[in-house]
Amino acid sequence: MTGRPLATTGAVAVVSTALLVVAVGQGWLGPDVGRGANFCEAARGGLVRQPANTFSNLGFVVAGLMIGLRAGRPRADAVMSRTVATSYACVVVLLGPGSAAMHATQSAWGGHLDMLSMYLVAGFAAAWAWVRWTRRGTTAFVTAYVACVAACEVAGLWPDPIPVVHYSGNLAFGVLLVAAVVLETLLWRRGETVLVFRHGVVALAAMLLAFTIWLLTNAGMCDPHSWLQGHAAWHLLCAVAAYWLFRLYDSEHRLVRPPARV
Repeated sequence: MTGRPLATTGAVAVVSTALLVVAVGQGWLGPDVGRGANFCEAARGGLVRQPANTFSNLGFVVAGLMIGLRAGRPRADAVMSRTVATSYACVVVLLGPGSAAMHATQSAWGGHLDMLSMYLVAGFAAAWAWVRWTRRGTTAFVTAYVACVAACEVAGLWPDPIPVVHYSGNLAFGVLLVAAVVLETLLWRRGETVLVFRHGVVALAAMLLAFTIWLLTNAGMCDPHSWLQGHAAWHLLCAVAAYWLFRLYDSEHRLVRPPARV
């Protein structure tokens, strides 16, 4: 039983990565239109336009597999079911090929896949926090999740640039993450479940450091021809944050209150 989440996550990793390799090799994602060129790394010749920014996305695949491994060993009093945990592991894995699709090709379709993968993980974090805060069930979680992703897609249609984050889709992604952080903090303060809160702190710290590096890179503090890219560090730190967010979920269990004395 413990191997099923890992096997499912591994299958998603193999299939999605293989499809990406074929898509890049066959040019299925379309021509290079410079999508993602603003992330410093200079485009190189060959199939992979931005090698450092592309291959750093393997961090998401590794993080997703690690989550899948832990998802196979849930406690009996766990709040997150093994099915939901496996779904999260798969979503984290898909961040890798999704982001790599853009950096490898700089194509428009690659950019769409990159943003969709970001919406999937941010939507998960926000929806899962919301259903626990409102004490709702699986149907509400799925509905909220779909609504979050759809809202991001709609927000991404805004054509004008946004200060600091540049693109409206990035803003929507950030709003969902902030909402998740606020709700997780409220859940911790409410005290109706037991949480190892330090896991959430590690995840938040990794995300804040990643965002700082993202801002500095976009401000031009980078070497386009170096293999050491700030945006690659952003990928790796986001993978760390995604893993420790699951450790927060995995540490949460229902609080069994002792019977009242009479």
